[in-house]
Amino acid sequence: MTIALRYAAYSDVGCLREGNEDSGYAGQHLLAVADGMGGYAGGEVASSIAISSIRRLDSESPKSDEMTEVLQHAVEQANASLSRRIMEEPQLENMGTTLTAMLWAGPRVALIHIGDSRAYLLRGSRFEQITHDHTLVQTLVDEGKITEEEVATHPQRSLILRALDGKSPVDPDISISEAKVGDRYMLCSDGLSGVVSKKTIHETLATEVSPRDAARKLIELAIRGGGPDNITTVVADVIDAETDREGPTVSAQVVGAADQRRESDGQSDDSPARRAQELRGGGDTAEMDPVRDEDLDEAPYAAASGHHEPYDDYEAPPAARRSRREQEGEYRARRWWPMVLVFVIVVALVAGATYYFGRQYVDSQYYVGPSPSGDTVSIYQGINTDIAGFSLSEEVEDTRISLETLSEADRGAVENTLPAEDLDDARERVDMLGEATAAEEGSG
Repeated sequence: MTIALRYAAYSDVGCLREGNEDSGYAGQHLLAVADGMGGYAGGEVASSIAISSIRRLDSESPKSDEMTEVLQHAVEQANASLSRRIMEEPQLENMGTTLTAMLWAGPRVALIHIGDSRAYLLRGSRFEQITHDHTLVQTLVDEGKITEEEVATHPQRSLILRALDGKSPVDPDISISEAKVGDRYMLCSDGLSGVVSKKTIHETLATEVSPRDAARKLIELAIRGGGPDNITTVVADVIDAETDREGPTVSAQVVGAADQRRESDGQSDDSPARRAQELRGGGDTAEMDPVRDEDLDEAPYAAASGHHEPYDDYEAPPAARRSRREQEGEYRARRWWPMVLVFVIVVALVAGATYYFGRQYVDSQYYVGPSPSGDTVSIYQGINTDIAGFSLSEEVEDTRISLETLSEADRGAVENTLPAEDLDDARERVDMLGEATAAEEGSG
């Protein structure tokens, strides 16, 4: 038995984006999807570099015991290429890309994954996602803080925690598995998985006969769901090349930004005539034609076919998403904001408590001293000092006792202020000064 692949790859810009930042690749030994980020030009450059770096592995079948090392090295090279490009063009410093790729060596398949693009496996009646999203919301689900149902409406549902960005170390998930004849694999960007439900993806892969029909149908469904992001998918069937009548796919297929940039760089071996033919459905891969409303109304899931209406399972299309870098900045701001708020509240409480208790203390203090004019004796509430030009005391009574009538010792004591425990104590001290003055005048 000779294991081989029959595959198809498609990419579409979607309904709301101006350019395609996704890239995809399908070949005899390699399947890959990269979803670029970083705004205009940056995303398409990042995903194109990733696909260009890893597609070299498709040139020959790797040794099965070296697959993970070969994949890891290729991804590290892709990250290094991003780093060099950023050094050459600093305006691209915010670019990055996801990457989900499968490398084949006979029945053995190595899967490498970083970001939130996905890979699915349909094996008989069993359907499962075989990658784990490197996103904030997936982490929250894993920790039990939110449910799977809450992911679709979470404000940070597109925030990626791991990606190829040319600045951070590469930290992908890598696994090895055994493929079986009859398996169907599907790789896609989140422009598909974020719009079309898992149930509908399963149903489409299970009912469409060929990889080409399944891939085209899935993109049509994502567009029907609003197409808020670029949409890329690669579908591959595992076949026995010795017994399958149709046989494996032979030519490699490049879609999305990687294909567009290859053509603009003059690297494509495709003729304009062949490209035009594929754009109209004549080939296995291309940017899909815009999907017309009448085309969608005539979708293959007609009621007469025995299938339910295909779009009943759709999640409501999310609003047009900003770039992941913008959302990451927003998330960081939101993450720090509660800490800043707590700090401000604590400072305000400390300042308020300090003022309150300080004011209570100051208001409980009294002293006797010269009046503001310096001619008489007055009673003051507070402390005889100034802070930043503000006096911490105020005159409450002018006793009318002249400083000139006091003895030299009493006058000096008043000028240096006489502390009192309260207002009554201050008045007693003033009475004592008055009595001493009267006694001195009487003896004189």
